[in-house]
Amino acid sequence: MQVLNYNRSYFMFEMDFEAFPPKTVTDRRQNLHNRARIRIDCRCAITGSDGRRAEFYLGESCKTERVGADRPLGIFTQPNADFRPVMSEDETLILKSWERNDRGVMLTPPSLGPQPERQVIATKEAFHRHRFMLTYEEGVELKSPSEVVEAVDAGSPLIARTALTSGEWRVELEHPIFTINVSERYDFYQTDTGPVLYPDLANPFRSLADSLHLAFSAFNTPDWVEFIVQRPTPVGGGISVNHYAEAVSADSANTIIAAP
Repeated sequence: MQVLNYNRSYFMFEMDFEAFPPKTVTDRRQNLHNRARIRIDCRCAITGSDGRRAEFYLGESCKTERVGADRPLGIFTQPNADFRPVMSEDETLILKSWERNDRGVMLTPPSLGPQPERQVIATKEAFHRHRFMLTYEEGVELKSPSEVVEAVDAGSPLIARTALTSGEWRVELEHPIFTINVSERYDFYQTDTGPVLYPDLANPFRSLADSLHLAFSAFNTPDWVEFIVQRPTPVGGGISVNHYAEAVSADSANTIIAAP
């Protein structure tokens, strides 16, 4: 079966402050043109009962930066945020986490207001140009725990695919397995990987991109999966941080695939 080669799959977006002023940045003191290439960590396909389908791709983590800044100014913005983009052809979700939520860092220009932790924007409005660079390869489905143990001990790259339903929606998640536990004594495996995308389709959402949250995924059988989902989490004094705090389990169809 075909799976993404996650070491060679990327999306690219182009910023041009002069031709197409961006609406997602907080510091203009940088090169006014650049292209960013970001490796893909997870694919999330969501299909509605009407057949409408969207594929979202989670980008690798990086930090908020000034592109092309000189040494006196510095590359990393202060206060600094963890940055993860999630992109589909239609919608982009910008995820930024500072040391606390509601940090009040202003977008550029300030008339756009403060940068939220979660910014949903039409992809065509977020970037001057964008494209997906997807590389596929043939993988082999591992049909038993013993085959998974053997593949782990052989050092084979592994891909997880999880299919589940939520109301009228069907979801397929695919991602590389970075951490996995195995035991030949107990004929057992258990994945533990993230962040991946978790679509919270049971609660109200304004768009499919708005339903997406970061989570870690774990499963040890073919028929259910558990996520630990990142949520704003109170830490006292009226302050909250983004933390993996909410455990959610779901019926699912889980497959582990050995990549070349």
